[in-house]
Amino acid sequence: MLQNLASSLFLTERDAEFDENEPKVKGRVVTTLEKAKEVRPLVEKCITIARKSLAAGEAAEEFATDAERGTDEWRTWRDSEQWRKWADARAPAVAARRHVLRLIRDKKAVRVLFDEIAPRFADRDGGYTRIMRLATVRLGDAGTRAILEFVGKHDRVVERSEKPAFSDDEIDDEVDDEVVDTTAEDDSDAGESAEVESADDTVDKED
Repeated sequence: MLQNLASSLFLTERDAEFDENEPKVKGRVVTTLEKAKEVRPLVEKCITIARKSLAAGEAAEEFATDAERGTDEWRTWRDSEQWRKWADARAPAVAARRHVLRLIRDKKAVRVLFDEIAPRFADRDGGYTRIMRLATVRLGDAGTRAILEFVGKHDRVVERSEKPAFSDDEIDDEVDDEVVDTTAEDDSDAGESAEVESADDTVDKED
């Protein structure tokens, strides 16, 4: 069960343009929380093995040939000392593929892992996947569902609002405007108080 689940996660990264069973989201599977926790160490181990074999594959490219298989040029290369160097340099990568194949038992998933997924995590030491618990349970047995996915593709980006910055000239202008408005209000208050006092004097004289 864990082998099939790990293979399913790797196969979501395949080229499924003309596949009838195309995955809804690449690099993601939905399963129960318990299964996701159990299969995660297996997935991480396979990716680590594939990532460490990248150096051997790059070293073998130095002795490789561009000739098509079966041609005279390819046969000449196959019988030369350069092919022996290529085979020796590529041996660790072949051993790594066989090791992963024993773990998950799916040749296509192994090919996708080594060709597509491992180069993506070449500079990352562990922590290739994450588990996110879903709010809704599974119909039928009410099992807790979770998402198991690769990091780096569906990461959430936290955007923070920037604090507005004002120049000193703008601040001085705002302060001057406030002073002018306050002075105008004081003048109007003084005028109103003078009118009230004159009205009181007029009433006293009439009395």
